[in-house]
Amino acid sequence: MTEATTLSDSGWLSREEMDAARERLPILYVDALPVRVDDHGVVTRVGLLLRVGSDGQIKRALVSGRVLYHERVRTALLRHLEKDLGPLALPRVPPAPQPFTIAEYFPTPGVTPFHDPRQHAVSMAYVVPVEGDCAPQQDALELTWFSPDEARDPGVLAELANGQSALVVQALAHLGV
Repeated sequence: MTEATTLSDSGWLSREEMDAARERLPILYVDALPVRVDDHGVVTRVGLLLRVGSDGQIKRALVSGRVLYHERVRTALLRHLEKDLGPLALPRVPPAPQPFTIAEYFPTPGVTPFHDPRQHAVSMAYVVPVEGDCAPQQDALELTWFSPDEARDPGVLAELANGQSALVVQALAHLGV
């Protein structure tokens, strides 16, 4: 078996295959805004990651990632939440998660508020309560918890990359906070 066959059979594409796919078709992603809720289900804190972008700049970000071939959306959400927040985050993803919006990221700036220079991506965006201890993993440098009002602050929103500030604002409006 070749490396490309092994990667493809497991749901992963080789770098060359992924680059070729990104040039030809939209790629499905999930974005997740981790939140803390009180005993009444009211959002008390909003979690934003700190990452080093491909351009070397440090930016805030949502939990985000690709949905793999033959992977359920719920499974992709759980996989990316664990990858970014650690195995003890204890996300509460319902059996049939419903996105609060769908974001279209385009390689051409200005088509939508969302921009990804690598590709045309369609992302389903979710708000996910987490109950456990979060410890940023892999390329996530830090997780900062903000109150909903702090998360709406123009200074905090300006730190988000690729238009994700629009997703934070939409999520908070969706939650009624």
